Amino acid sequence: MQPNLNRLLRALAREGLDVTYDGRVYTVRLQEDGNAPPAEVLLPPDLPVEGKAFQQLAALAALKHPDGGSVKRVRATPDFHPGDSGVAIGSVVHTEGLVVPGAVGTDINCGMRLHVADIPVEAFLAHRDAFVERMKGHYFFGTRDVALGSRAMEALLRDGLPGWLVETLERPLGAVARADLGQLDRESTRVYLGGALEGDPAWAPPGLRREGVVRDPGLATIGGGNHFVEVQRVEAVMDRARAWQWGVREGQLAFMVHSGSRDMGKHVGRTWQERARAAWPVGAPFPESGILPLADPGLVREYLRAEATAANYAFLNRLLLAELLRLTLRELFGDVEAPLVYDVPHNITLPWEGGWLARKGACPAEEEQPVIIPGSMGAESYLMVGLGNARALASASHGAGRARSRFSMARGGADHREEALGLTGVDCITLRAERRIEEAPAAYKPIGPVVASQVEAGIVREVARMRPLMTFKA
Repeated sequence: MQPNLNRLLRALAREGLDVTYDGRVYTVRLQEDGNAPPAEVLLPPDLPVEGKAFQQLAALAALKHPDGGSVKRVRATPDFHPGDSGVAIGSVVHTEGLVVPGAVGTDINCGMRLHVADIPVEAFLAHRDAFVERMKGHYFFGTRDVALGSRAMEALLRDGLPGWLVETLERPLGAVARADLGQLDRESTRVYLGGALEGDPAWAPPGLRREGVVRDPGLATIGGGNHFVEVQRVEAVMDRARAWQWGVREGQLAFMVHSGSRDMGKHVGRTWQERARAAWPVGAPFPESGILPLADPGLVREYLRAEATAANYAFLNRLLLAELLRLTLRELFGDVEAPLVYDVPHNITLPWEGGWLARKGACPAEEEQPVIIPGSMGAESYLMVGLGNARALASASHGAGRARSRFSMARGGADHREEALGLTGVDCITLRAERRIEEAPAAYKPIGPVVASQVEAGIVREVARMRPLMTFKA
């Protein structure tokens, strides 16, 4: 529970913040900048308030550029928590005349992908060991055969999944040669924006731009942090009509992929951190927050093209992670369709009401759009439908949010008993024992209040809940 509200507000005031709370939404502003738009945080009373995250959110709202442009609105989802780059995870910022690369970060188009399969859970668990051994090879030991021709790679980076598919249909390589490419083509309508943004291959690292067959060691990999691939059971369906429309039924097997643009995103993000600093007007003081926006229209266009290039890569990364799993299910269980429900990004900048909307660790929740909110590997995940809530900037949480840092979970004084970590009964497959501890359920906030607060606020509505069976952590 939160401490006494008045005491909390006084403590935040001593940290230079003007904060009010109406029982559901906190309004936050830096005391030294009364002209900045107030940032809003949807946070139920039973979730903790983190002063550092509030500071980061208020600083984002107060962001300015000497050459003009403005922040119009800032909103945070209830899973928000401090970010390492100075921008809180769960932040959504609407700008005009400027873009903020730091409001997306280096894991560009980190996102979620969800499939369902008509395989009885008991039959799947009977083949658990054979399935795990195959997937460990794919995800951990590099036995996956993922290759792209240079034309397919160029088309992917420039045009996204449709460009990759056109080139791959002519010359499928590696594991993709065993995939149902017609199904992948049909499923592109279930990817946010069709998985197609206007990129430019020139923004890719040199290793992805060589001639011939490209074997990128980062492609079809999960990544670290909170990324995962999880096999689940559809535990309950609340909106039966919509779930049927999306192909989801109670008792199905499901698998969920959470990953992003890997080294491609790091390359673009770090390059533009340096370019934003180099482009800052000579003699103008840098923002104390360290967050550097771009206001020059030419640089804005270049950055958005570079970000789109990394986002296209991330769409394919999630597709291939899921396809390796789907192909393995077909090896073990025969002709399994395992259709895609939806693929949605978290970290991305997109046009919005004459400006741009940047999300960092927040899921688009537009009207009638599928929304995927994962819990920890010991808690339920949720399939929702967005309601296009304007006050929430049509955005929902991307998970439960961390309650404890990875350092605090791993340090010597932490309680590492299975029951204290919430790991009792959790089937986590990883090559690093410390990953189970760093990402244990005890490290995360409870998913229930996070979801319930967004349902109550009219941001999303529940469609189905999934319970984890096993989780792969790199």
